[in-house]
Amino acid sequence: MTNVNNQRPLYERPILETAFYPSYKHLIQNDQYEEWGGYTTLASFASEGQEYFSVRNACGVYDICPMLKYRISGSDAERFLNRLMTRNIKKMLPDRVVYCVWCDDNGHLIEDGTLFKFSETEFRLCCAEHQIEWLLDSAIGYDVDIEDVSTDIAALAAQGPVSCSVLKKMGFSGVDNLKPFQLAVFSQLGFDVMISRTGFTGDLGYELWVNSSDAAALWEALFEAGKSRGIRMIGSTALDMLRIEAGLIMVDVEFMSCFHTVRHLREKNPFELGLHWLVDFNKGPFIGRQALLKAKQNKPQRQLVGLDIDWNKQADSALIYDSKDCSRQIGEITSALWSPVLKQNIALAFLDAPFYEGNKSMWAEVYLHRECLWERKVFECRVTPKPFYSPERKSLTPPEDL
Repeated sequence: MTNVNNQRPLYERPILETAFYPSYKHLIQNDQYEEWGGYTTLASFASEGQEYFSVRNACGVYDICPMLKYRISGSDAERFLNRLMTRNIKKMLPDRVVYCVWCDDNGHLIEDGTLFKFSETEFRLCCAEHQIEWLLDSAIGYDVDIEDVSTDIAALAAQGPVSCSVLKKMGFSGVDNLKPFQLAVFSQLGFDVMISRTGFTGDLGYELWVNSSDAAALWEALFEAGKSRGIRMIGSTALDMLRIEAGLIMVDVEFMSCFHTVRHLREKNPFELGLHWLVDFNKGPFIGRQALLKAKQNKPQRQLVGLDIDWNKQADSALIYDSKDCSRQIGEITSALWSPVLKQNIALAFLDAPFYEGNKSMWAEVYLHRECLWERKVFECRVTPKPFYSPERKSLTPPEDL
């Protein structure tokens, strides 16, 4: 079902409430609202620090209802998606989820997202930005139906070391046997709940998907089961901290859709983003293949890397130079964080070749606003592997029972 609200002029669009919003609005303490896809969401409910640690130490829950969800079905569904995506969709097994990207004919990234496979003829694609026009245009000539089911399906992400224990207490027998990127449907609550072992935190976690009409009942059951285990709602600020530690990219932060860029060379291809493992040239034709073949033959002029920065202040939006006197810019930071769990100053940054390779020294130019004055500081930094933080529990099956 297409969201009619998104077809109205901007000045006529109200800010919508997600299916879970009435259930958790009483928890909002600091009114840090923000808009995501036309919906009211929260930067934080009370304390971003407490919300962050709820995921690393207990169970944090994030409302992902504003995510776009597309049902792709029909006899050509698998063939269509294999032509659309850069990775080999034919290798997917039923009841599995994969992270994927898709590009235009020039090999420039349009969007990234997660693809759910229910059968060879039915899939669900989830992403952050509207893709219906591109999907419909790309599907011409295929026996495939594409439907926007974003408003029909509600979803919560339950993340953290006790998330599995909370789900088992809800009665979801066998949920602990789910491997990473596997899904299953449970009916113990009196309605179907699809649970996938996925998330955006780099930690043990699950995403729960229900019909929007069952959202309130799911939220009530989840928080009743988790109230003795430190469960709490989290906002986007805590989520951003978690995904940076996991080294995960975000649209409009690490890259912009090539449909939205207006300046020359601002588009990104998968190799520049370190996503070469998502490009399979052996699977046959796909959109952007020729351009990506050419890009593979040439070393990227820039590439996204992880940085370790000497000092304790976040280097938000800092420029990177090849020397301490800042004579030549060689890159810029896209996301930065003083990691609470690592006690380390980390960042994601684009660096020019050849600085993204090897153990070369470089310097970040950081501006600090302290006591009503701006101060300029230069800190040494170096390339470090991603993810910055990857606990064993993330992939342990079954997870430890806490």
